[in-house]
Amino acid sequence: MNSIRIAFRDFLRPDTKEDASAAFRALSEQLAGLPGDSPVSVHFEPGRYDFYEEGAFERVCYISNHTQTRRKKIALLIENRRNVILNGNGARFLFHGTLIPVAFLRTENCVLKNLSIDYEFPQLHQLVIREVDELHDELVCELLPREEFRIKDGCRLRFLHEHNPEYSLQSIMPFEENGRLCWNKADLSFQPERIVDLGSGRLRLLSCGLSGLRPGCRLVLRPALRPTPGIFLHHADRTEIEQVTVHYAFGMGLLAQMTEDITLRSFSVRRRSPDDPRFFTTQADATHFSGCKGRILSENGLYEGMADDAINVHGIYLRILEQRDRRTIRASYMHRETWGFDWGEKGNVVCFLRSRTMEYEPEKRRIASIRPVDSDTESGAKVFEIVFEQDLPPFAPGEPYGIENLTWTPEVLFRNNIIRNNRARGALFSTPKRVVCENNFFDHTHGSAILLCGDCNGWFETGACHEVFIRNNRFRNALTAMYQFTEAVISIYPEIPDLSAQKQFFHSNITITGNTFEIFDAQVLYAKSTEHLIFSDNTILHNHDFPPFHRNRFLFLLEKTADVRIVNNHFDVPFVPEKDICIRNGNPGAVTVS
Repeated sequence: MNSIRIAFRDFLRPDTKEDASAAFRALSEQLAGLPGDSPVSVHFEPGRYDFYEEGAFERVCYISNHTQTRRKKIALLIENRRNVILNGNGARFLFHGTLIPVAFLRTENCVLKNLSIDYEFPQLHQLVIREVDELHDELVCELLPREEFRIKDGCRLRFLHEHNPEYSLQSIMPFEENGRLCWNKADLSFQPERIVDLGSGRLRLLSCGLSGLRPGCRLVLRPALRPTPGIFLHHADRTEIEQVTVHYAFGMGLLAQMTEDITLRSFSVRRRSPDDPRFFTTQADATHFSGCKGRILSENGLYEGMADDAINVHGIYLRILEQRDRRTIRASYMHRETWGFDWGEKGNVVCFLRSRTMEYEPEKRRIASIRPVDSDTESGAKVFEIVFEQDLPPFAPGEPYGIENLTWTPEVLFRNNIIRNNRARGALFSTPKRVVCENNFFDHTHGSAILLCGDCNGWFETGACHEVFIRNNRFRNALTAMYQFTEAVISIYPEIPDLSAQKQFFHSNITITGNTFEIFDAQVLYAKSTEHLIFSDNTILHNHDFPPFHRNRFLFLLEKTADVRIVNNHFDVPFVPEKDICIRNGNPGAVTVS
């Protein structure tokens, strides 16, 4: 079937600053007149397009790992269609307000390509330090870029263009002049006792509690809110995104949930240019995949300046609230930012685990039916009643249990990407299916470069990894500050409240090979509750770029592990296993070193 070509110029030309949201709604009316599976290609001309909230679509959307505000404005919306291509041909899309730039809802075989996404007024704000008075705990700073503001109650900054001017700027990401985050300074608090307006965008911060910073450092002020992602995929199966750049988003750069097969080629979250005065990009992760399945492919991307990870892949644990009969339970979403959308469907295979020890019940179950309890539909639901085809396992009285949907778990291929100068961590993988992380360059991630997690107690993000290959990557000066779960450059850190009572291992079959670690501190690998772990044929090189500071003083820290092999690695200083390997709650004989 030949593709139908639609030219956006028939609705709006570039560089007019007129509302492109309204123009795309007009285009959508033409699209609605075509059969739902007709191949359609929408083409933009190069240039700038301005999208405003007034002309945008409005939909009820509950978005994983974001602030739940129910109704969202969406500029470019494709829903209930197949075979649609949006080709920007190098266009620059500028958004006004907090609307979602692009959303694919209940689509198949759709493509987004050749465009960039940015906002006129980000929710992050940036100060550059001009003067430092350590004795009196004062800083003189300048807004960069210049923005209109007022000072409330003598100590709170409020920016006049904000749609929600009363939100709180709670923390700081501190950057050096070279664009890298400051050594050993994570999530500084922004609570000056007084702010004085000196004119011309300059501010004096009194009793600010920000010691150890130098003139020229950038202070990126960030709130806790995550209103909207840059790109939102919900049941958007077989989506391809090519040559797309996100310069800023109010939440994740891309958030995909309940979607099968996603391909990212040369998708980037990056600054607008190397000399861009704005050091930050997204409010949270660059890419985030929640409850997806099939294959996630992410290659040839550049991720920098994010307020969180480059990629995070996980499912969602529900907490079991009650067992109603031998085949029926009620279970609930638990995290305040993750609820309101479907979690599973009839025929899905699930497993159960004890939250305190993160141990799985041996037998799996299949869903016979699932329905929301506290909402008429899955949209807006937190609690589900789930009936299974088989009898439930015998749950221990008083023990908290989680439930994981194994059907909605993906395999991941993350390769040939650059991750640099971002807060928190580089890459997070929490899926039982095959993960390959290869040929990437992790350059000055502020926390761990790679984290394998799993948490049924706080974040409620699944799950156990059973086949992971971390190979041929380069790690340069990762872990220059401390964050949650960041015990080493590669941190295998499931959250287990009662580790001493655990009898099963959580993660297994992890191979780390052919990588180069350029480190200024000691820690290379931390592993907890892991069996069948291979660390081989890697190169470890030491430098003096930063002072050592981490509480972990071992190259290898192993906590409750078994069948670990540390073999055939290359060190630029003598490797002394008795000094460089620490084994806690485990059998030293279960570690092979050569």
